[in-house]
Amino acid sequence: MTRDDSSRRAEVIAALTAAGRDSSAAAVAFHTAVAARQGLGPTETKTLDLLQRHGALTAKDLAERSGLAPASVTGLVDRLEKKGYVRRVKHPTDKRRVLIESRPEKLAELSPLFADWAREVTELYEEFTTEELEVVHRFLTGATWRQREAAKRLLP
Repeated sequence: MTRDDSSRRAEVIAALTAAGRDSSAAAVAFHTAVAARQGLGPTETKTLDLLQRHGALTAKDLAERSGLAPASVTGLVDRLEKKGYVRRVKHPTDKRRVLIESRPEKLAELSPLFADWAREVTELYEEFTTEELEVVHRFLTGATWRQREAAKRLLP
């Protein structure tokens, strides 16, 4: 690698790091605003997203996928159940376990809050080739995995 290549790489990495931090801050601000509109906390909306994407989960599964401590998940599910967004149901094959499932009719109330943003992101996709989107996907997937691992290391 030449000096110019090394310098350019350092500049690109610095710009990517700054863009990642900006993206993280924007995501937190957006999800906080969505949550506030519905009387939810950001962690509650992200939990609903997990349930919507993965279907009914046990509390243990929610803890693993969210990075939250198991004791925190219990209180979180209690709050979401009280607000009508989830319900606890018996596990179909193990009567000792309970699944947490979202209530689609209640989640439908959140959809309009995401409509503008979803439209704008869809427009953004059109600015990239399929190959470029594959690279972005690979980077985001790798960064997400590493951030989850970092979160696990920080939990007691």
